[in-house]
Amino acid sequence: MENKRYLNVDDVAQYMEISVPMAYKIIRKLNNELLAQGYLVVAGRVSRRYFEQKVYGGTCA
Repeated sequence: MENKRYLNVDDVAQYMEISVPMAYKIIRKLNNELLAQGYLVVAGRVSRRYFEQKVYGGTCA
């Protein structure tokens, strides 16, 4: 997972130790935030950088 630019639902579910349906909800929420900012998104995937920023509050290396 460390070298991926985009995370899929399995990556998010495993990383956060949550169910796959909950991971889909999180990805959908993050992608909606990115869409509102004018970014292009891919359904079922989320930018690793944005995911880490939201999870860690931007303190991740």
